[in-house]
Amino acid sequence: MKFAALAARIERFPIAGSFTISRGAKTEAVTVVAEVSRDGLTGRGECVPYPRYGETPEATLAAIQAMQQALADGLTRQALQAAMPPGAARNALDCALIDLEAKSAGLRAWNLLNRPLPGERITAYTISLGTPEAMAAATAKAAHRPLLKIKLGGDGDPERIAAVRKAAPESELIVDANEAWTEANLEHNLAACAAAGVTLVEQPLPSGKDEALARIRRPIAVCADESVHDRSSLAPLRERYDAVNIKLDKTGGLTEALAMADAAQALGFEIMIGCMVATSLSMAPAMLVTPQARFVDLDGPLLLARDRDHGLRYDGSLVYPPDSSLWG
Repeated sequence: MKFAALAARIERFPIAGSFTISRGAKTEAVTVVAEVSRDGLTGRGECVPYPRYGETPEATLAAIQAMQQALADGLTRQALQAAMPPGAARNALDCALIDLEAKSAGLRAWNLLNRPLPGERITAYTISLGTPEAMAAATAKAAHRPLLKIKLGGDGDPERIAAVRKAAPESELIVDANEAWTEANLEHNLAACAAAGVTLVEQPLPSGKDEALARIRRPIAVCADESVHDRSSLAPLRERYDAVNIKLDKTGGLTEALAMADAAQALGFEIMIGCMVATSLSMAPAMLVTPQARFVDLDGPLLLARDRDHGLRYDGSLVYPPDSSLWG
């Protein structure tokens, strides 16, 4: 199989306001787009390099561009899985190749991959980390949404989640601590979340320092994010976590994400399909995981000042599968 061209570039999209988690704030989404072309058709994929994993836009772009000759020599999507490590760069190429395969075959991506047609799903909407007062104000504006994802950050979290719950009495709440809790405050913070009726807490403790989760009685479900990447990281987490957050930028693409979802279900984990702050081109492939997911967190475009053309359709908190003009 011969590929005519590989193109890749860094793109920047302003965030509406700012996006704040326990590790800091940012005002723009920096993505890397890969395009693979053959016979007049072009497949696209987008990724978000994540500093937490040592990734930068420039290094990710270089890693994608380094695959030019291999793709010209006929590298397949299946061979790509071994040719590159899991991470953002492989994600962009994997999704671009799936998009191209689907266009070449005249099929939608879910038919190509023998997966269920994704339907519309309720996505979480993220409330950034801030003071209890600021978070309550932001929550009040989003209280009509059925599912809110609350960013917490350590000291003062019981006050934050109580303020959020008061501002959105009817919404289902999930919490993301982004590794900011400690073994000392873990049970106190979990209890505060349980008292506020939180359904799920994501990654309360730092990756590699989360053994305490296996030693306590967890009053609500706990989901691994930074502690889980691809299938190889699942088995050791069975005693510590009840759910796993699958993100294509961690798995290295949709190919591994779908295999990971199957493996996680077989191990008894609930599944969240998550995202980085990015455009609809990043969200579109992730929609294929939604039929297996208990929680859908694909609100990236809702946090941007502008999305790319032909973006996903959002109706309130409902997100719909992509049109073929976007991806797949």
